[in-house]
Amino acid sequence: MQIATTLAEARALFDALPRPLGFVPTMGALHAGHVQLLRSAQRGSASVAVSVFVNPLQFGPSEDYAKYPRDLEADRRTLAQAGVDALFAPDTAAMYPPGFTTSVDVGPVGATFEGVVRPHHFRGVATVVAKLLHVVRPDVLYLGQKDAQQTCVLRKMIADLEFPVAVEIVPTIRESDGLAMSSRNAYLSAEQRAEAPSLYRALVAMREALARGASKAEANDIARATLSRLAMPDYFEVVDAESFEPIERPALPAFVIGAAHFGATRLIDNLYVAPDRRETA
Repeated sequence: MQIATTLAEARALFDALPRPLGFVPTMGALHAGHVQLLRSAQRGSASVAVSVFVNPLQFGPSEDYAKYPRDLEADRRTLAQAGVDALFAPDTAAMYPPGFTTSVDVGPVGATFEGVVRPHHFRGVATVVAKLLHVVRPDVLYLGQKDAQQTCVLRKMIADLEFPVAVEIVPTIRESDGLAMSSRNAYLSAEQRAEAPSLYRALVAMREALARGASKAEANDIARATLSRLAMPDYFEVVDAESFEPIERPALPAFVIGAAHFGATRLIDNLYVAPDRRETA
């Protein structure tokens, strides 16, 4: 696996890779969910590139940027074992040199739900991914469904700004008890980890209630009742899969989404209701 740390090195490296080139942007702390993204990229690409960069622009002043898990050597080993062709691992100065002030405003799709809780988050995500796409110039961008609103934000940005890249969304990878794999799961205590799968169960209960004909308000109450008493719910909602706007019933395609705090750790999850009427986790 070849490694680049500067933008110039990265451009030269990626330009030389066989096409089509698949790209998986990450913030490191890689887990099995990331590996599944890589497998999907490898099935559809002649070469696969990955970035590891903990992006400060997507963290608010009271969020966990300083303590976000970082282990580049472990990530490098994971990527090499997975057969990744190239790794781009820049530092903050390489991505945001002195005088950097430009950002990407993603509009209404990034202003609700996670955009309310983390007001600058999606602007930071869109800005760094836009810059990475210019550097890597991939043919296909691979994203995980677990961050559903983020996938909508990035698809909208790519369409509006006419980036010449296709987008593939890979289904959420879960632990055996249903918990969506996430780097932030490492923050959970043993007791919180045992209760965290209740967020997934709450989303399943909400989806099933809606399928039985319950109103959204009734389904929301069922979801909250299913959530562990150790958790503090943030929201449960049904949204259009393209616009991320709330809808009363899961017209297709749609997401059932939820967020909750387990102690100091805030987890998000979703269930996708597919256009062919299969409901997927």
